[in-house]
Parts: sequence; structure tokens; C-alpha cells
Amino acid sequence: MTTTAVRPASSGRLLRHDPLVRRLALMSLVTNIGNGLFVTVSVLFLTRSVGLTPGRTALGLAAAGICGVFAGVPAGRLADRVGSKRLLLVVGPLEAVAVLGYAFVHSFAAFVALACVATLLERGAAAVRSALIARVLPAERQVHSRALLRSVMNAGLVVGSGGAALALQADSYTGYVTVMVLDAVSFLGAAVLLAGLPVADVTDGRDAGTGAPVRTRGAALRDRRYLLVAALHAVLELQLALLSVGIPLWTVLATDAPAAVVAAVNVVNCLLVVVFQVRASRGVVDVPSAARACLRGALLLAVGCLLYAAAQLGPAAVATAAILLGALVHSLGELLTSAGGWTLSLDLADPRSHGEYQGVFMSGQAAAHVLGPVVVGLTVVDHGAVGWAVLAGVFALAGAALPAVTRTRTRSEAGHGHGPGAGASSGEQPTAVH
Repeated sequence: MTTTAVRPASSGRLLRHDPLVRRLALMSLVTNIGNGLFVTVSVLFLTRSVGLTPGRTALGLAAAGICGVFAGVPAGRLADRVGSKRLLLVVGPLEAVAVLGYAFVHSFAAFVALACVATLLERGAAAVRSALIARVLPAERQVHSRALLRSVMNAGLVVGSGGAALALQADSYTGYVTVMVLDAVSFLGAAVLLAGLPVADVTDGRDAGTGAPVRTRGAALRDRRYLLVAALHAVLELQLALLSVGIPLWTVLATDAPAAVVAAVNVVNCLLVVVFQVRASRGVVDVPSAARACLRGALLLAVGCLLYAAAQLGPAAVATAAILLGALVHSLGELLTSAGGWTLSLDLADPRSHGEYQGVFMSGQAAAHVLGPVVVGLTVVDHGAVGWAVLAGVFALAGAALPAVTRTRTRSEAGHGHGPGAGASSGEQPTAVH
């Protein structure tokens, strides 16, 4: 992908005048309303209706998460071969079937098997969607459009989570299964919207000069710089576990802040992403600016960790203020690291193998999601404020390493011509939208 320092259009203008982005945004909204519904009730359904113990539920979800780490690269390679849109039209309905399968789970073994299949489909679809966006959107709109889609995604999750409150209130098998049916419908609805996406599927993979097929299988796994960038950004993705695991446990076990502050932290994070993600992406126009955004975001994450640690030092009012201020700084850091990560994942990739490269990057994120609760447990839960300080240092070091790593140029990159600016000579241009 070749980026240019073009001032992006406003979100409203982009939605009004770009049918491709508008369709992608609607797909994201529909899918994530369903995801918000399902994620909110899934654990309670498994424990209260299926009868699994909390320990077995956590173990099954951990096994599924590990499976998801290995889904991105194979799915991306398949997308490079058959086309991202074509593959998603198959995967979407399969995700719907997998969600409905939970209604028929009556044993731990069946739950683990189904959870692994569902997670493989989910993580594979995430990589393929990223490759689709990389192929069909013009370079100058990539980061801005992804920021808009992330805002829509969070809005959808909020709406879905709110709707799930009805099922939680009913606390019945019928209510939970109704949520699963609605989630399945959301996958099918997204597939219908995808079928009408105003682009042709792109599977070029051909040399611009000779027109001959280019063999790029395994290119991403041989690209040491890309692997290092993906690993460093995955370290920054550990911040998600702070919101889902670290803050709830820290608030309840180690501070005098009321438990309700945990819900307030989630609200602050979601609202900031919905409102400010597009604005946070505006200065990210190439690899250097993306690396700098990740550095600034990493430093904000580090400051957020130190503020969380300070919550242990005061009474309830001080603890609450420290946690909420930490959540604000943390969320701003998340906005910057997300915006920077999108550009790094795209601009450093070989445009002939977008699927495989996005699969590698998404696998790094999936690994961070699996390891995040473990890392939080070993640091914050076991060592308190010292653990927060360690996490702050890890974030700062990972962020500081990215500008240095992205300035290097590997021997394989020099030979194959990928990296920043490679898209101009790859023979693969974004499909025009008419």
C-alpha cells in the first residue's frame, strides 16, 4: 500500500459519498450488534443453562483462543488464492451455524469442540476482512476508513450489549437461545450485505511487468521485520486484558473504589473509541507517522498503568478518580496504537499477499488476547503496584522499539520490493467503485 499525506474527508462525508465504505460500515454494525448480544450472555448461558462450571468454561474458552491464534495465516493464504469476498461469503454462514450450535451443547467435550471451531472461523474471518479492505480501498483512505469502521464496531457492541440485558434479566434457556438466533441472523445479514459490495473480488498475484503468476506463499513468515513489528504491536495489544481482567480484579481486590467504577471504565473506553477513533487516525499517513503514533500510544498506556497503581494509595474518592483518569489516558493510548497498527500492517506488507500478511498480524493480536489474562495475573494480581510498573515498562519499551524497527530494511524486502511504496509497482491497484 502506498500512502499519501492527503487530508481525509470527514466521517459523515465519507459515508455519504462512498458506497463502498458505507456498505462496509453497515456490515460492521450488523455483525457487532450480534457479537455484543452473544458475548454478553455466553458465559452465563454456559454456566446456568448448560451446567458447566466456571473453571471448565474458562478452560474451554482458553483452548478456543489458542486455536484462534493459528487461524489467521491459513485463512489469509486461502483468501489470496480464491479471493477475500468469495471466502467471506462462505465463512459468514458457517459462523452463523457455529453460533446456533451452542444451543445443542450439553457436555464439556462438545462445548470445547464447538468453541474451537467457532473461534477458528472468527479469527480467520477477521484476517480475511482485513485483507479485503487492504485490496479494495484506495491507499489514502485506508487508515481513516478503518478508524471509522472501528468506531462503528464499538457502537454495535454497545447496542448489542444493551439489548442482551433483556436476556440476562429473563435468565432462561429460551432467552439465551433467542440471543444466539439473533447473532446468527446478524452473520447472515452481513453476508447479504457483502454479496452486494460494489467491488469485484481481487486475486491478482501477478507480476506487473510479465503478467506471470508470482509465488509468494510463506512470504510473510519469512519477512523478519514484519514478524517483529507484528510481535511488538501484539505486546501493545495486551492492553485489552487490562480492561477485561486487570481493572475489575484490581478495583475489587486492591482498592477502596466501588465495584461500579468497573462499568464506568468500560463506558469511558467505548465512548472514546466511538467518538475519537477517526480523529486519532488523521495524522497517521505513512510508516514513520504510524510508528510514532504507536510510540505515543504506548507511553500513554504506560502512564495509564501508573495511574491504576496509584489507586491503591488513597481512599475511595481518590481511588475512583485515579482509575477513571487512568482509563481516560489508557483509552487515548489505545486509539493511537490502533491507528498506527493498521498502517504498519498494510504498508509493510507485500501487496501480492495481503491475505497472508494480514493473517500474520491478526495472529499476533489473537496471541495477545490469549496471553493477556495470564500476563495480567502474573503482574497485577500477583504483585500489585509493582506489577503495574512492570507493565508500564513493557508498553514503553515495545512502543520505543517500533520506530527503530520500521526504519530498517531487510534483505528479503530489498529483493522482493515490498514494504512502504511497494503497492505502486505490484500490479495490484484497489478496485474502482462506480
